[in-house]
This record gives sequence, structure tokens and C-alpha cells, in this order.
Amino acid sequence: MNFKDKELIIFDFDGTLINSIPDLTLAVNKMLAHYNLSPLTVDQVTPFIGNGAKPLVRRSLEHYMPKQDISVDLFDEAFDLYLTAYKSETCKDTFMYPGVLETLNYLDKAGYKMAICTNKPFGFIEPILDKLEIKTFFKCWIGEDSLSEKKPNAAPLFYLVETLHATIEKSIMIGDSKNDILAAQNADMESVGVSYGYNYNENISDYNPTQVVDHFSDLQGLF
Repeated sequence: MNFKDKELIIFDFDGTLINSIPDLTLAVNKMLAHYNLSPLTVDQVTPFIGNGAKPLVRRSLEHYMPKQDISVDLFDEAFDLYLTAYKSETCKDTFMYPGVLETLNYLDKAGYKMAICTNKPFGFIEPILDKLEIKTFFKCWIGEDSLSEKKPNAAPLFYLVETLHATIEKSIMIGDSKNDILAAQNADMESVGVSYGYNYNENISDYNPTQVVDHFSDLQGLF
């Protein structure tokens, strides 16, 4: 199987292009420290990632507190603390997965349009792209707060297809999470799941992407 007929490749960000868990964990632990709660490990934080910043903060609090004890005011304060912490450490230890830079170069030279669809807040995307020096590869990017709906809803994919003058048939979603694969399925779009990402400690193949790859560089054999 190959996808050489595609024109637009839509990538997830965290867990697909980049590993941001060290910095997300650092920000979560700064938030928890405000409440004199013990720090979480990277392994503990990893399954909390994928639906956006607010679920990450809520799951981190729920690790220590019953849901009924997390008031609206407490959550809002914790979320602000988290955002402030993450802004100060947005790309301290975040890194690209092996093969990402070389493969983005390959896809760019092959003439594909590339975009990012992530459940990370929009304001954090560009600073990371700049720090890792990969911003020029992408025509457009949207985050969890860019539209009224986020993945696994199909709306973000429809938006990118329309914005970049593509079609569903000529577009494909690539990601590590069930949210990526379900969004693609909801948009009737083909997808590639990468097996090395976060995905709540579940196998990406369980969500039936069109294709599964184990390494980002494997995409060079598909496009």
C-alpha cells in the first residue's frame, strides 16, 4: 500500500512529531507543588495526555483528589498554574522523534502540503516549531482552542482540508492517538497510526487506521 496520490498530509504533534512529555510533566508537577502534592513521574503523566490541556490537568488532580473535591475555582486556578508553568518551559526538553526531520525534508521535496492538527493549545505550537526549526515545513496548524470542536471530532480536519484547498480523498491524517484515527474515520479520511506515541497505553492498531508504522521514517516508503 502507498499514499503517493495524496496532496495534503495532516500530522498530529505531541506523540507523533515530538516527544513533549518531559516538559508537560514538569509543568504538571509545578502545578501540583502549589497544592503540596507529590510530583508525578513521566510514566504516570503519559496516559493523561491526548485530549488537551484541561483533561491533562484534571487527570493529574484526580490522581490525588476525588472528583467531587475539585471545585470549579480549584480547577481554574490549577489550570492557570499549569499554563504559566508550561509557558516558561514550553520546549526545554521536548525533542523530535528519530527520523522526523529527515522525513519532513523528504515529504517537502516531494511536494506534499503539510499541516498540524493537535489538541495542544494553539499558543504553544509555534514556539515549539520555532525552537525545533521545523516551522517552514507546515502551511497551517490548529490547536484544541482554534475551533469549537477538537479531535476526535472531524471538524478540525474539514477545516484544514478547506483552508488548504484539498479534498478528503487527497488528504490523510497521521497520528499516535485514537483521537487522530477516530477523527480521520469521522471525516471519512484515510489515516496512518504510529505505534511509538502516547495513546493512553493502548495499541494504535486496535483503532484500525488504514496503515500502521513503527518508525516515522517508514513514511518515506508510503509517500
